[in-house]
Amino acid sequence: MPPFSMSDEFVKLLTNCQDRLYAYIVTLMGNRDQARDVLQETNIVLWRKVDSFKPGTDFHAWACKIAYYQVLAARRDATRSRIVFNDKLVEVLSTEVQDHQEGLESRRRALQNCIDELPARHRQLIQRRYLDAMPLKKIASELGRTVTSTTVALYRIRLALLQCVRARTAETNS
Repeated sequence: MPPFSMSDEFVKLLTNCQDRLYAYIVTLMGNRDQARDVLQETNIVLWRKVDSFKPGTDFHAWACKIAYYQVLAARRDATRSRIVFNDKLVEVLSTEVQDHQEGLESRRRALQNCIDELPARHRQLIQRRYLDAMPLKKIASELGRTVTSTTVALYRIRLALLQCVRARTAETNS
């Protein structure tokens, strides 16, 4: 088996955490353009330090720690900027964002499980409206329903999903 640094597993872990890592960096930087630059620098450092990652541990936490130091480095380089967070604020934001992201990931998984449990016709309605971004008029027309009844159906499905997600997250938090 090739070393971890060359494995497909590292590529999968790195790819899967890009969105969360970018969101984390944006929160710490307060600027999306600067965050993209820091994300690129973070990815380079992650590749360089791949041998220090221990397979089986939390890849996202490891990547966030490296990103945190890249944010600090970028801040040092950008002290000319009018808006610069102090180090203590960045540290507090770092902790808060990581805690918040874990909750978001838990709710995302719960939502996916709840969607999977919906009757097929409800899943299709959710898919058309939110994944396919189909206009309500077109959905109603395809279903042979009024826009109002389609809107009410979507409302009821969303309400059921909200209740399901709340119940699932309450189970995991207790």
